[in-house]
Amino acid sequence: MSKPIVVFDLDGTLVDTAPDLLDSLNHCLEAAGMHKVDPVALRRYVGQGGRVMIERAFEAQQKILSPEQLDWLVGLFLEHYGKHMPGHSALYEGVEDVMNNLAKAGYLLAVCTNKFEGLSVSLLTALGQTQRFAAICGSDTFAFRKPDPRHLFETIAKAGGDRDRALMIGDSRTDIDTAKAAGIPVVAVDFGYSDLHVSSYGPSKVISHYRELNVDLAERLINAVNA
Repeated sequence: MSKPIVVFDLDGTLVDTAPDLLDSLNHCLEAAGMHKVDPVALRRYVGQGGRVMIERAFEAQQKILSPEQLDWLVGLFLEHYGKHMPGHSALYEGVEDVMNNLAKAGYLLAVCTNKFEGLSVSLLTALGQTQRFAAICGSDTFAFRKPDPRHLFETIAKAGGDRDRALMIGDSRTDIDTAKAAGIPVVAVDFGYSDLHVSSYGPSKVISHYRELNVDLAERLINAVNA
């Protein structure tokens, strides 16, 4: 019998990966003869992947970026990032307690991210967290990715969860749009990587710290959708 499930996004939701992603971005920019980036200005793009970060960095420095150069830099970015994992990346404060409490209450846990599956598994393994998750699904796990709701549906199915008793946790418009399209309630954290405050995208609930997320809240949000 399928179980209730909480599905987490990864970067900016479970793990603060910004320091290492920005390090890898600067490595690429130095190789291209560019200036290092302002971490404050680029942090909001971290959750959109290396390709977007590189494009935004070139735009900020008013430099032309050819498709061939972009592909080369993305490869360099991924190589550098993979070699230095987990670096300074760390779980957000309080999220381990939340996951422990949800698991004790009978919830499955899963990850649905637009990061490559291999990098996601490597990161969570390095942080000692892989065993918590019934499924870790990345942008290349299926033939579709967020905000396509099938990415979330298939992650839930792979984990053995019940899509009618599911909750999504994310930090971006992509996560919120995915959950809405799937008809699944979504809690948005406001400390992740979003260009606008997550409340502007209409999530079911916004939290500023994981102490605000508990089993009672999860059950109330899920029951509200199914009422």
